[in-house]
Amino acid sequence: MEKLVYVAWGEPGEAGQALGARFRSELAPRLIGLGAHHLQMNLADEHVAEAQKVRLSHTDPPVAGTVSFWMDCADERGTLEGTLVAASSRLAGYLVAESVPLRDAEHPAPDGERRWGTNLVALIEKPERLSFDAWIEHWHGHHREVALETQATYHYVRNVVLRSLTPDAPPWRGIVEEVFADDAVTDPMKWYAAGDDPERLDRNRGAMIESVQAFLDIGRVESHPTSRYVWEG
Repeated sequence: MEKLVYVAWGEPGEAGQALGARFRSELAPRLIGLGAHHLQMNLADEHVAEAQKVRLSHTDPPVAGTVSFWMDCADERGTLEGTLVAASSRLAGYLVAESVPLRDAEHPAPDGERRWGTNLVALIEKPERLSFDAWIEHWHGHHREVALETQATYHYVRNVVLRSLTPDAPPWRGIVEEVFADDAVTDPMKWYAAGDDPERLDRNRGAMIESVQAFLDIGRVESHPTSRYVWEG
């Protein structure tokens, strides 16, 4: 099985609520009918409107969300990809290798319903100053430990980009998902698991920033608060 992730942009002027409803009600059944397995949509919809104040975006309009699924062979993606192209104003597709350092087993939800929390989707590049091996070593080694120790994360997924699937796809090498309680996204004390201790907040935030700077160019990172919808089949 291979995992595909598509970064999607909505139609010009289309509100997040409208796009989210369209993707869930129209696009999801089509993709499942065409053979997409374990479909997931991360959408910047109305449920995360308040969280958009912490969004980091370098495109206009910003990314509307991501659509991921598994299939037996990515070479056979044509009809699925064409369906996504028709539903989006712009699409960037990637073949990825997934790892899940932390899985949320506490908040199940029926297929197609919004999962608990806000899913921060980060789109990251590998800096030229690092070899691929050094980049992966830091991201999957030291940074994994720092992220889990300093943040109130409930679910953590890393997707390493193996190759792009669509023309003119941005040069992202990683697509990361981190789920937080909805109120933690805009509250640093909760985000950094600091309780009521300002010193702990400073330590945790400082450790996280130091680790991120070691393997990323922060000014090139995209981060999008989204709602997470999953169809397990």
